Amino acid sequence: MRRTGKIRTIVIAVMITVASMVFHYFGTAASWDIGVSDWLNQKESVTNKKIYIIGIDDKTLKKYGPVNTWSRFIPARLISILNTDETTRPAVIGFDVIYSEEADETSDDYFADICENAGNVVAVESLSFKEMPERDENGNVIYNPYHIDHVITPYRSLRDSVTCSFANTVVDKDGYVRQAMAYLDHEGEPVYSFASQVYINYQESRGEKAVFPDTYGRNNRYYFSYSGKSGGYNMVSMKDVLEGTIDARIFQDAIVLVGAYAVGMQDSYTPAISHSSQMYGVEIHANIIEALLEERTQVPASPLIYGLIAGILCGIFFLFVQYAKILPATVGFVLFGIADVLFARLMYLRGYIVPVALLPIVLAVIYLSRIIQGYLTEILRRHRVVNVFKQYVAPQVVDKISKDKDFELVLGGENRHIAVLFVDIRGFTTMSESLQPEEVVEILNEYLNLTTKSIFDNGGTLDKFVGDATMAVFNAPFDLDDYIFRAVCTAWDMKAGSDAIAEKFEKRFGKSVAFGIGVNCGNAVVGNIGCEFRMDYTAIGDTVNTAARLESNAKQGQILISEQVYEAVKDRVAITPIGEIPLKGKSNGVFVYQLDEVKGR
Repeated sequence: MRRTGKIRTIVIAVMITVASMVFHYFGTAASWDIGVSDWLNQKESVTNKKIYIIGIDDKTLKKYGPVNTWSRFIPARLISILNTDETTRPAVIGFDVIYSEEADETSDDYFADICENAGNVVAVESLSFKEMPERDENGNVIYNPYHIDHVITPYRSLRDSVTCSFANTVVDKDGYVRQAMAYLDHEGEPVYSFASQVYINYQESRGEKAVFPDTYGRNNRYYFSYSGKSGGYNMVSMKDVLEGTIDARIFQDAIVLVGAYAVGMQDSYTPAISHSSQMYGVEIHANIIEALLEERTQVPASPLIYGLIAGILCGIFFLFVQYAKILPATVGFVLFGIADVLFARLMYLRGYIVPVALLPIVLAVIYLSRIIQGYLTEILRRHRVVNVFKQYVAPQVVDKISKDKDFELVLGGENRHIAVLFVDIRGFTTMSESLQPEEVVEILNEYLNLTTKSIFDNGGTLDKFVGDATMAVFNAPFDLDDYIFRAVCTAWDMKAGSDAIAEKFEKRFGKSVAFGIGVNCGNAVVGNIGCEFRMDYTAIGDTVNTAARLESNAKQGQILISEQVYEAVKDRVAITPIGEIPLKGKSNGVFVYQLDEVKGR
């Protein structure tokens, strides 16, 4: 219950954190992600064949000179050519050039008259913004960064003869153009953008109503989908149209945009569809118009709704990776990431901008945290295993345990065929009564060092010390080759080593002791026996009990082995049959042998 409550708390914390990140994303940190959205969503499509661009290109500038030196008869002549035949004229002619200054009265008035008579011309103006305090509908003071401070308009006679609209381009903080303004409120009246006004006029020419997309913000913005990169629209040189090289009838019922198409005119921007190239302003207007016509515009999704969804998904993913293994967790992470990308694409097609990279990044943090957590848990687990086993297992066995990722230190055990050795110091109790405590400890440690070294040298596992006795098992916890013979060799090494120790203590204390050893083999239950906070790795069962009884029956300096042990090693040892002896706790006697020599080493 306690773990469940902890997990629940963490899940709630994850959901709240993700929701907060989403709000932050929509508020201040969206620019890094929107570039990913560009890559995913800004795709080239078939451009509208009813949108043409008449470019003021290098060829035109070379022929007529800089635009600011032109007589107004030149654009007037262009309109006349385009509108020569009432049945083949364009639906809308949009000039993306600001004619703000008066030139000569005759040409200015002539151009204005031509535009007024044509009735299908849209001109542009430029707005200058200034942040100003205003009161909202509730009477609260707010600051409007898009307050129109002043307007650069066409000269008076032209302004009165055409429909005017503002040509300001919305450049995002990262330097790319992916948004447009539908209109702005100015002195209680809507002022439409150039693309919006051309769209309105074009729809009216077809007898259809202009339907504006959803917008957001005080400047009524919306995102739009590009139709293509620079050069995607039909562009003809203004010079060719003026000189009659291009048949004006190709513009019948079309939208014709006239604007800068030369680098020197400094009217180019970086579009969202191609971060590595520039696009002329008139081409951007063409893309916006087509997005309005094709209803391919978007607004940011509600941060509240998206935040809740993202928080819930991250909470679910957190729970999933907490209980899943690495492979399923990895697959889940990949599937969640793919689902997020597909969801972002679907929402974009439905008219909403949602984060593309934010959720996968959060999922990656959760996923990596799980990996790191698992890695640290595994390190701690192995450290715990090593610390437990290094007390009673040979170093090479400890090393093997530490590298075995499947080894688990848990309660319970397994049934294994093992060899068991018991060794006890004969006469130690009587001797200890006549010695000082520190002398007793010195003798005991000397003998236990010998037994431990002998066990480890032969690959055995030191099971436990019981006073002056030692228990060892062979073939547990890992498989050990020739383990019965190794147990016999261990007993022989103990006997051999004890002779030198006995001689040493005979000289110092005038007393000597020797080992009694018993070796048996058979099936036994081995594993960590105990409780969760205190476990001992040991073996239990009749095989162990028999080995203990053999040791207790062994005389000083004698090694007794069972018949099962003898059958396994008889070709490599010399023995003396002892015969069947009764063992405490067993109804039938056990035939035993005395080990006299080990020959097969």
